Amino acid sequence: MKNIFLTLLFLGFCIFATAQSQPNVGDELVIKEPVAQNYRYVKFPRLNILAKKGKVANYKSVYGNTVIVKEVMTKEDGSTFVLLQKKDGSKFFGYLKNVKANYNKSIEAGELNPSK
Repeated sequence: MKNIFLTLLFLGFCIFATAQSQPNVGDELVIKEPVAQNYRYVKFPRLNILAKKGKVANYKSVYGNTVIVKEVMTKEDGSTFVLLQKKDGSKFFGYLKNVKANYNKSIEAGELNPSK
């Protein structure tokens, strides 16, 4: 009886841990500063494109922004991509309404953090 209880407890923990790693529509995330100069897994436009559009060529305007997961897409290879939208409804850099990101890799790299 004790073994059955421990087995069920362990399985419940595993299911709970797996459920936390998958994004849901409506989840809130915070954009953090990238480790390198550019974002690697959040698909922001390159700095030269921002300069051509007349914007300041840096990503400081998105540091600390809270975003909402608008759509979750899972590819055949198992990678999960999310479509992000700003929580306040404004646009990224004044012209992008949505941004695509590789969810798992951007969390691991520290580019995105779950909002508490």
